[in-house]
Amino acid sequence: MPPTSTSSEKDSPAGSSPSSAPLGLRLCAIHQPNLFPRLSTLAKIFAADCWIVLDDVQFARRDYQHRARIAPLERPEQHQWLTLPTHLPHGRSTIIRQARLVDPLRSRRRMRHTLAHQYGSSRYWPEFRALLDAVTDTMERTDRTAVVAETSTRLLLQLLGWTGRSFLSSQFTVRSERSLRLADLVQAVDADGYLCGPGGMRYLRPEPFANQRTAVIPFMTPSEGIWQGARKVSALHALMAYGPDAVSEEVRRIAAVHRASPNSHSGS
Repeated sequence: MPPTSTSSEKDSPAGSSPSSAPLGLRLCAIHQPNLFPRLSTLAKIFAADCWIVLDDVQFARRDYQHRARIAPLERPEQHQWLTLPTHLPHGRSTIIRQARLVDPLRSRRRMRHTLAHQYGSSRYWPEFRALLDAVTDTMERTDRTAVVAETSTRLLLQLLGWTGRSFLSSQFTVRSERSLRLADLVQAVDADGYLCGPGGMRYLRPEPFANQRTAVIPFMTPSEGIWQGARKVSALHALMAYGPDAVSEEVRRIAAVHRASPNSHSGS
């Protein structure tokens, strides 16, 4: 399985701007680092050639940047939060990459215990355990919540066979307004299209993308089978219930649909 490119690679275009040399990428997804993200989020990133990790916007305590909603295999409707207690050194104005784990070693132990309790009976647990170890080992090297969350996402992508590239949004010089920021980031990696989830479509202004001749592609997932609860529960539930191969097949199918979508538009 080819390794997923990391946003900390030495050859990442640190300090780049939208005028950087073209990278030849087709589709781009932009999303905050999420702890073991929901299947809908994971599928959106998987469908893209490039994931820009949005690490320079305000940290949101009630979002998924330091927590994941998990559910037992036998009772998927009974959700609980797996949370990494996080300190915000600048209060509400703290940006994502500045957030710090309150107690990395305690969070490491709790993550191991909680996930083993919920999914240890799954036939796919041994395959996932090595990736879990890689995530928890990260907490021995850093107290940065964003690094742990990003690592959890990248390793799940790797498990599904993603071969795309990832970058940090803080590596690029972009405008601050939300839609302008996103359009500038897509242009910075020379992508042709931006995959946008339902939440983003509610606030996205199409004009910046139209001005840059960038297609905005609404990203949606089904709601049945593997996709039940895909917008609410961590992808871990589907992976442990159906297995990485089955989830990968479904994610690839949805990716193909969006890559060939006739609903792509440039915002005009």
